[in-house]
Amino acid sequence: MRKAMRAIGRVLSAPFRALGALAHAIRAFFTYEPEDTPLADTFAGAVQSPSLILEHLDALRRHLLRAVLFLAITTAFSFAFARPLLEFLTRPLGGLSNLQSIEVTENLGVFMRVSLLAGFVLAFPYIAFELFAFVQSGLHRRSRLMVALAIPSATVLFLAGMAFAFFVMMPTAIPFLVSFLDIPVKVRPSSYINFVTGLLFWIGVAFQMPLVMYFLARLGVVRARQLGQQWRIAMVGIAVLSAAVTPTVDPVNMALVMAPMIVLYFLSIGLAAVAERQRKR
Repeated sequence: MRKAMRAIGRVLSAPFRALGALAHAIRAFFTYEPEDTPLADTFAGAVQSPSLILEHLDALRRHLLRAVLFLAITTAFSFAFARPLLEFLTRPLGGLSNLQSIEVTENLGVFMRVSLLAGFVLAFPYIAFELFAFVQSGLHRRSRLMVALAIPSATVLFLAGMAFAFFVMMPTAIPFLVSFLDIPVKVRPSSYINFVTGLLFWIGVAFQMPLVMYFLARLGVVRARQLGQQWRIAMVGIAVLSAAVTPTVDPVNMALVMAPMIVLYFLSIGLAAVAERQRKR
């Protein structure tokens, strides 16, 4: 009888205990400050006690495992709307009816690739959170708050890059590629989807530039004045990157990629200046 009452008590008190644990975690997040240990002492301690490194590697393994499992769940969830997403992605080409498969497994491969991209987009905030959870114990309170706020910012920038690639670049690039030399083109699903998903992904990654520069400036790796003085070199690098990412070789589509990246670069200079002032304080 006592065991049954204790079990019932644990069940009834479970929500309150969960809320208490959550409150404790939130309080620790805002108040915990790690000890400032010189890098040389940290390295010496790791050499003397290799088990510390193994503990960190084991913690990293757990975080990565949870991130991969969540990605698998979101990818499986994406199976439900993979076909509507395929129809949406093929709009610049005129729809799925304009694709022609020549291999038995081609349609399945396209379905899985689109589902994986959709699953990655859905899982992106959680993957970023797991990486943050791994490093947050070694960050100061202000740095933890900064990184926590960076997760939604990175998600918004990634989605903005994908939206730019789909709504601005593809309506210009696809007609150019299909009508070039007036040769009839039968587009394969694997070729088209690999091209589209790769473009969306890498443009989304490129839009992370301001956030990356901000954190590098907070760490003291780069300076706003340095970025401003080397803008010519940056323009050359942006041109090379745009040429690698751009689906066509014409200057119009290359300029469509370069224009937002140039704007993002100068925005990065401003954010780096803000980061330097915060670092000095």
